[in-house]
Amino acid sequence: MAGYLHDVLETVQEPLAIFEGNSGELLAAREIETGKFIIVVYREASEEDGFIITAFLTKRWKQIQRRKKLWPQ
Repeated sequence: MAGYLHDVLETVQEPLAIFEGNSGELLAAREIETGKFIIVVYREASEEDGFIITAFLTKRWKQIQRRKKLWPQ
């Protein structure tokens, strides 16, 4: 994921959707190629601060969509 730093940051700033994680974390999702998505798992410490836990690429969009969608509703 080292080559995707810009994509990771952009996904948190302008996600396609945000889903709820299992332990209070958030999953920001964005399509980077047709059928290929980047998922960034992060926590918000406050409105201005937070940290990224991990990020990964997936083509399994339907699996991500099974989670509770927080934004947009």
